[in-house]
Amino acid sequence: MRYFGPPAVLVRWMVLATCTALALVSLARAGGNESLVNKSADDIAIDGYDTVAYFTEDRAVKGDQAYAFEWHGARWHFSNIKHRELFAADPERYLPQFGGLCAGAVRRGVVVKADPEAWTIVDGKLYMKVNKTARDEWRQNASGNIQQANKAWAELVEKN
Repeated sequence: MRYFGPPAVLVRWMVLATCTALALVSLARAGGNESLVNKSADDIAIDGYDTVAYFTEDRAVKGDQAYAFEWHGARWHFSNIKHRELFAADPERYLPQFGGLCAGAVRRGVVVKADPEAWTIVDGKLYMKVNKTARDEWRQNASGNIQQANKAWAELVEKN
């Protein structure tokens, strides 16, 4: 039996376009630069993952709402009180770049929700991607991708 459906590349682009449209609708609804954060409808940042754990444990760790911290319009969850205190003392050190949105999509000037399990740290900064395959591809030219994403991010922030 032969498969005559759309090629995998087309399916991938359709998924990306759908995610981008949903993210843009979310941005329009929320308004302001605080909307440029990977957060849920109830304002939980990066799906409740502990942003400090990426640095201290070198892995993605789900946070606990008991250790939540409100910062810039989002509720950040941590796996323990120490991580919450580290974040509260220096949020900029632990925040994911581009609001925890997909760094590769930002590089192209679009906003796409990232998967907190698809991450990397480059030069002491946390970057998230839409999936692990995209993360691995992005790592191949991380410095160039970061440079392009920083420029596109500045434009996205200015628009919002």
